[in-house]
Amino acid sequence: MNAGPPAEPAPRGRHAAPPTASEDAPTRRGATTRAESRAGTGTDPRGAPDAAAKAARSDRARAEARLGWYLAGPAFVVMLAVTLYPILQAVYDSLFNYKLTAPDDRAFVGLNNYLVILSDPVWWKALWVTLLITVITVAIELVLGFALALVMHRAIKRLRGLLRTAILVPYGIITVVSAFAWFYAFDITSGYVNHWFDWVPGIGPDLNWFAQQGTSLFVIIASEVWKTTPFISLLLLAGLAQVPGDLEEAAKVDGATAWQRFTRVIVPNMKAAIMVAVLFRALDAFRIFDNVFIMTNGANGTEVLSLLAYRTSIGQLQIGMGSAISVLLFLCVVLICFVAIKLFKVDLAGARGEK
Repeated sequence: MNAGPPAEPAPRGRHAAPPTASEDAPTRRGATTRAESRAGTGTDPRGAPDAAAKAARSDRARAEARLGWYLAGPAFVVMLAVTLYPILQAVYDSLFNYKLTAPDDRAFVGLNNYLVILSDPVWWKALWVTLLITVITVAIELVLGFALALVMHRAIKRLRGLLRTAILVPYGIITVVSAFAWFYAFDITSGYVNHWFDWVPGIGPDLNWFAQQGTSLFVIIASEVWKTTPFISLLLLAGLAQVPGDLEEAAKVDGATAWQRFTRVIVPNMKAAIMVAVLFRALDAFRIFDNVFIMTNGANGTEVLSLLAYRTSIGQLQIGMGSAISVLLFLCVVLICFVAIKLFKVDLAGARGEK
């Protein structure tokens, strides 16, 4: 008996019949179970272990944070007392007209010391010289430090130790010793630079490097660069070690040039290391004292802020005025930190994966 043509399958798409309640129930139950499982509050037995694991991790994190405070708390309190007390004492002394030559005539003057300093051209000239030394020194050291870090990073394994030791030798020398060495090298009576480089235009046996502002600042900046470039190269070398090698290889395979790999792969991944290196050296260069004190003693327009504070406090025994200069110097350092952090926009906590 002919049963007739087979029944055509039900059309799908917008004309498809809606699933029945019995067909849709498993799907809904599955979605609800997955959502409850993700929330960790459902009846899915897999949610309970997840919640327990999260609670265990949270307890462990709190215990580690508590242990960290126990270990670092005493050192933090001591460091705060050592650094905070001099700052508060300087702020307090800066509000008085206080001279060690007449300690009984101490009188409260409020912010008058700050007004006198900020209206004195000597302050602004010292600030300009300090900023000039800081900017030029840090810029040169950043370029040279990057070059030395790349050389140390790419060096053959057998030569890395010897190369790093040779580069770091200047940084191990005491600043006062290196300042005297540079002073005697460029001094017109005992120096050898004039005789060695008399073939360079402008340099002759009669050139007195420390008789003019320009040549004096050149020697001071050169000595700073020679002394502290190894430090900045060491910080940048640590940043180079953090750059993923597979990114460089991928860029190389894609046909990127060495300069493109440097500017688009290496530098962006070293942003935190560059910020730390620049910030540390900027703060150090802004507080320069030894080189200027030994080479020129502030003569010929080379006086910097640290030397000005020293002259006022120790040389003239004006404790109130010298404390005001020191407080302004401290505020400049804080401003440099704030600008550097805002300029680089580096989140060190996020870089460590803590956020």
